[in-house]
Amino acid sequence: MTTVSILGATGSIGRSAAKVLAEAGPRFRVEAVAGGRDPLALAELAIALGARFAAIADPSAGPRLKERLAGTGIASGAGREAVLEAAAREADIVIAGISGIAGLEATVAAFGAGRRIGVANKECLVAAGAFFMAEAARTGTELFPVDSEHNAVFQALACGPRAAVEQVVITASGGPFRTVARDVIARATPADALKHPNWSMGAKITIDSATLMNKGLELIEAHHLFAVPPGQLDVVVHPESIIHGMVSYVDGSVVAVLAMPDMALPIAHCLGYPDRLPTTCRRLDLVTLGRLTFEAPDLERFACLRLARAALAEGGAATTVLNAANEVAVAAFLEGRIGFFDIAAAVEETLGRSPQGRAPDSVAEALAVDAAARRIAVSLLPKFAAKAS
Repeated sequence: MTTVSILGATGSIGRSAAKVLAEAGPRFRVEAVAGGRDPLALAELAIALGARFAAIADPSAGPRLKERLAGTGIASGAGREAVLEAAAREADIVIAGISGIAGLEATVAAFGAGRRIGVANKECLVAAGAFFMAEAARTGTELFPVDSEHNAVFQALACGPRAAVEQVVITASGGPFRTVARDVIARATPADALKHPNWSMGAKITIDSATLMNKGLELIEAHHLFAVPPGQLDVVVHPESIIHGMVSYVDGSVVAVLAMPDMALPIAHCLGYPDRLPTTCRRLDLVTLGRLTFEAPDLERFACLRLARAALAEGGAATTVLNAANEVAVAAFLEGRIGFFDIAAAVEETLGRSPQGRAPDSVAEALAVDAAARRIAVSLLPKFAAKAS
């Protein structure tokens, strides 16, 4: 029996993982689940999955979690140490789905010889990619991409020698504003930006999809995960979200992975690899679909992708700063404090004002660079708020 822990269990990744595990039956046993602030949802999930331990990040939610789990035999804890305990408990596979920089420490705590980490947290690799990959190698940890795009690239890279790879392409839906005029986007509300055409995700990642920052973060992630030079990475807008990733080889062939948009698919691939787990996900019918379309991303309307590319090219701590500034700006937009285009503007100005040092080589260094960048980004918000009002 394969044991599994889920970090970020109550988010979209965690719920998709729970669905796959429920369908897989007795092949898997759940060791631990960790959530953020919703003790009732976490308890419900822990009970449904038969987890042995449940941890909630919010210390004040601990008593409610414990009360809800009373009599179930499921142990619980609250706060940072409890989440780290959930990450470090013995498990064959850990699905790392805690969003944002908050997931870095817990994901690294899950590292261990012979253990597979299903990486669904982009920020681990964006904020501390070089350290993250080196630490995984040092500890004998297998990193397995759970993002649909990187999972597709992982599968496509198995079709030829690495030396024969010419280009790696990840696809973008284009988000809710793909065909919307710039002046209309400028007036967009958070509710407008949260209407993703294809995927059901958390608020932060949905806004990142609307700005195309998500694709920028994915380029950085792919660079570290697959050791692909920035010049061999590209993004193509593909509104149907059927092709998730492609690899071009030197002979002119292109290997692509196609599937209906459903996070359960890459999660099932991670959990079952090298086997294939049966799922109830919708099957792809190309005849019914009719056509697939592609276009280049508009880097003027969606400057976040341009900024992410520049940060990747610059190297050092630039991507750590980029991620921190983006998290601050997205949160401010979701609160209605700044406009949609102010997200990219705030990120760009934060990058310009931050000292560009070397890449972090520990969790502590990554968090320190992140905190410094956040202070700069927060100090800029009144300027953009005044403009948006």
